[in-house]
Amino acid sequence: MDSLSAVSEELAEIDGQIADIFRALSNGFQKLDKIKDVNRQSRQLEELTGKMRECKRLIKEFDREVKAMERRTNANTHRMLSEKKQSMVKELNSYVALKKRYQSNLESNKRVDLFDGPNEGFSEDNDMLASNMTNQQLMDKGYQMMDETDQAINRAKKVVQETVDVGTETAATLKAQTEQMSRIVNDLDSIHFSIQKASKLVKEIGRQVATDKCIMALLFLIVTGIIAIIIVKFVNPNNKEIRDIPGLAPPAMNRRLLWIPY
Repeated sequence: MDSLSAVSEELAEIDGQIADIFRALSNGFQKLDKIKDVNRQSRQLEELTGKMRECKRLIKEFDREVKAMERRTNANTHRMLSEKKQSMVKELNSYVALKKRYQSNLESNKRVDLFDGPNEGFSEDNDMLASNMTNQQLMDKGYQMMDETDQAINRAKKVVQETVDVGTETAATLKAQTEQMSRIVNDLDSIHFSIQKASKLVKEIGRQVATDKCIMALLFLIVTGIIAIIIVKFVNPNNKEIRDIPGLAPPAMNRRLLWIPY
């Protein structure tokens, strides 16, 4: 942090924000291990995913700042900043992989078996019916059960195919929305970066205006002093304590005209 502060206060601030997010992610995943409820785990994962998105945005902003000041830094400083960014990306990727593992476990816990059903008493009822039926009736009953089984299998295949189709469409829609959201996030990051640059430019212009005002005030005081000295010099030309201003001729002495009669 201290080395980054020496290079740029903005980079140090971004690094501090990213470090806070990494600490929050570490504590969040430790808390996730202690949560047993599936719904609470899902909400916790969504919250951690939001923090990872914010961390990704800050890393992109860090990279833009590094590229912006590349010409103003030496090779060692630039290498240090690049290594810092790589370590941030590596740590974020480790949390992303951890999130995927938890997400996979969560989906496994939510999965249900669509073909399970009550089977108690089924064998006993079949034995009681078979004892009262002839061979032909047993064969007819067997064929009927086979037909019902085939129909059930066909229905299951249809349901599975419909589920696959819906899943494919949903995946395509989610992919398109994800790409759109990624573009929106990148645009927002660019806008945010432009606003920061504009704010810096406005501050620099404000400093220049303040400096110009100070210079104008100083010039005004100098001119006022010169005018005051000139006025005093003309009013009291015999005052020797007031020095003549360089470049300004001393006031002319009053000349008395003598009248000589002819």
